Amino acid sequence: MKKEIYINASSTETRIALVEDGKLAEIFVERPEHERNVGDIYLGRVRKVISGISAAFIDIGWDQDGFLHFNDVGSLYESEDAGQNGGSNNAANVNLRPNQEIFVQVTKEPIGGKGPRVTSQVSLPGRFVVLVPNENIIGVSRRISDVREKRRLKRLAQQLAGENSDFGLIIRTVAAGKDDETLRVDIEKLIVSWRKVQKKAQQVKAPALVYKEMSLASSVIRDLFGPDIDHVLVDSKRLYKDIVEYLSDTSPTLAERVEVYRDRLPIFDQHGIEGEIEKGIRRKVWLEGGGHIVIEHTEAMVTVDVNSGRFVGKKNHEENSLKINLRAARETCHQLRLRDIGGIIVIDFIDMWDEKNRKKVYDEVKKELKKDRAKVDVAPIGHFGLMVMTRQRIKPSLIFTFKEICRHCNGTGMVPSKDTVITELERWLARFVHHTKKRRIRLVVHPDLYAFLTEGGLKNRINRIMVQQRMLIRLASDPAMNPSEFKAFTIPDNEDVTEQFAV
Repeated sequence: MKKEIYINASSTETRIALVEDGKLAEIFVERPEHERNVGDIYLGRVRKVISGISAAFIDIGWDQDGFLHFNDVGSLYESEDAGQNGGSNNAANVNLRPNQEIFVQVTKEPIGGKGPRVTSQVSLPGRFVVLVPNENIIGVSRRISDVREKRRLKRLAQQLAGENSDFGLIIRTVAAGKDDETLRVDIEKLIVSWRKVQKKAQQVKAPALVYKEMSLASSVIRDLFGPDIDHVLVDSKRLYKDIVEYLSDTSPTLAERVEVYRDRLPIFDQHGIEGEIEKGIRRKVWLEGGGHIVIEHTEAMVTVDVNSGRFVGKKNHEENSLKINLRAARETCHQLRLRDIGGIIVIDFIDMWDEKNRKKVYDEVKKELKKDRAKVDVAPIGHFGLMVMTRQRIKPSLIFTFKEICRHCNGTGMVPSKDTVITELERWLARFVHHTKKRRIRLVVHPDLYAFLTEGGLKNRINRIMVQQRMLIRLASDPAMNPSEFKAFTIPDNEDVTEQFAV
């Protein structure tokens, strides 16, 4: 498989695209006002410990406290008799108390009304090794398939960890084939970084940021740029210089694969990435040969509906359904990865009666998910033709990077009809008259509602309302208003009484 990385840097954002066999597989976006926080380490303060939900809330200086589940509490904060009390999420196993200072690392960005997810099992990722302070962990990446190489790296990790008993080590995929000295140098750099974190923590008052993760571009190069990447193309000379300097220290042979893009046409346009991003934020995605999937975000989950659309097969219904479902399975897995959709996902495939065909679709999904770096757990298609899966969620989905919730409909896609708004207005006016005995009011509405109220000459809707309510209404329009709302002001003192007489 041919893999390429394209980097587009501007004054407002940095975008990084991972392309596999000419198709956009993943997109990363970072903006100055919305810097990535995953990987940042804080000296936090325990706000409260709630045994009922097996979690603690940690003040890290944000508007929302960090959520620390007991499963994510490291050995440094476990009770002395933790091994005798069962599972790690047992309240008796953690040694946390209000106002206690604690090192925590952000593992998930805030999403919706939820605060950031944090862990006290902090780690510092290097190019080849992940350093895990205060933990007795030795691990080797599962993606290293060579058994002999895996054993060699594990022995080396055990040896290096033995020299620094207060650290654990996880060997990364790109470490395969690297000599002992290369890994030792990487570990020493990480130890120096951790000592700086500890020193800074002694100089600040909790809550405080004590370690900032690399910029998006640097972290993507560190985590994704390995021997399997054919080349990296970047349209910023500054970024190009930074990347080459970093690789010159860690992987000199890879530095030759980094190039500067010099064409006048934007880099994402030149390589067809811009159009792929646009497809990645649409509700409907067409399948090759006909049929489509519709992706909907809800508060609790993401749903994917598979439709035959304009697909017309030459065979019977069961075989046609299987063909569409297999295409939908591949495209859905691709879209989950591209859009970075996490949480609970439900896929409604076209009904198939043959259990063997259901198994084929399930196996296709499992095969496609092997390309995904996120942790995914998927169940077979159930009796109702639904497949349920969970996908690791670290940050909000791609759609929330490029779009925001509509202030008029609050994300529902629907607003009250004009007749509904006018009915609510009539009820409001009746309450106003009843409680104040006043007969004059000034109403401000959206221009569309203004036109709806005043159309029809003398027998228009606003005149009929004034006759019915026996009052004078001065009507004004404001394009900044929500189309389904109105504001009411008293005459002559111009007091806003909208909320005072609302339900």
